[in-house]
Amino acid sequence: MENSSNPSATETSNWRAAVAHFQKPALRRALWQTTNSVGSYCLLWFLIYWSLDLSLWLTLALTILAGGFLVRIFIIFHDCGHGSFFASRRANHILGFITGVLTFTPYHHWRWEHSLHHATSSDLDKRGVGDIWTMTVQEYLESTRWKRFAYRLARNPVVLLLIAPLFLFLIRERFSSPKAGKRARHSVYWTNLAILLMAGGLSSIFGIKAYLCIQLTIIAVSGGAGVWLFYVQHQFEGVYWERGDDWDFATAALYGSSFYRLPKVLQWFSGNIGFHHIHHLSSRIPNYNLESCHQADPLFQSVKPITFWGSLRSFTFRLWDEEHRQLVGFSHLRALRRANASTGKNQ
Repeated sequence: MENSSNPSATETSNWRAAVAHFQKPALRRALWQTTNSVGSYCLLWFLIYWSLDLSLWLTLALTILAGGFLVRIFIIFHDCGHGSFFASRRANHILGFITGVLTFTPYHHWRWEHSLHHATSSDLDKRGVGDIWTMTVQEYLESTRWKRFAYRLARNPVVLLLIAPLFLFLIRERFSSPKAGKRARHSVYWTNLAILLMAGGLSSIFGIKAYLCIQLTIIAVSGGAGVWLFYVQHQFEGVYWERGDDWDFATAALYGSSFYRLPKVLQWFSGNIGFHHIHHLSSRIPNYNLESCHQADPLFQSVKPITFWGSLRSFTFRLWDEEHRQLVGFSHLRALRRANASTGKNQ
């Protein structure tokens, strides 16, 4: 499906007035969300400890539930990074650091990298920072055999949703980028130290083997869910991608980011991040205002939603076809080769 149905830059030019009212943080809502998310997560760790002598299955169920709450905590961390959760910059930084330790993510370093993602999302010329590795058909065809293998491996669902999240949160986030500034680098060091202290304290309570099993399961659940959310937010049918001067910020936000309409329970655990088209349009809107903003203006409601079951099609999208302006699967390459072979025979 091509992107010809997406409005032009002129049609999306009135978005600033539409989002202005929803950019104001609400202290009571922020505090309540912190309580029911971070508070519940801490309570679950207590219940997990209590369940160890009762039932392995109960422990596993509570651990998986804790993984769901960690996704919600990451959304709070994410909002703090955008300076949208609290009106106070200092409060955002403090809570951002705390939630960063819980999610194994250095706050200021991630904040810096994520700002680059927002500035370059859906721009084909600026891929590679804070996004899912996406190649064009032509780039794939011109790549070495090793690079093609690596790309297919990275796009494998097991790697994408299990191995990659564990690598990202346990290993990758322990190191700073060479391009990062001093504050971002220091946030990695301080977060690593805090994680080490947290892990040591919990290991002394649970025992190191039990702690590692519980913590790894929680990170696997939350990390897999988080990577999937991020994946489907920018890899879907009808997605917008452009190059250079043809790229437009508002169009990239509204049509290069999905409106992922989830069941209410999953919407709650994912902190309304399914309204990703709104978030990319204005990252200053706290997550608890995203749904209200979406419902307030017809421009936002014109974005075609992706349902949970419909989103599973995103697994079949592997490459960007610049000629037809759409995401395609690897099967598209076989059809392309057959077409080229047929053309060659006819010449």
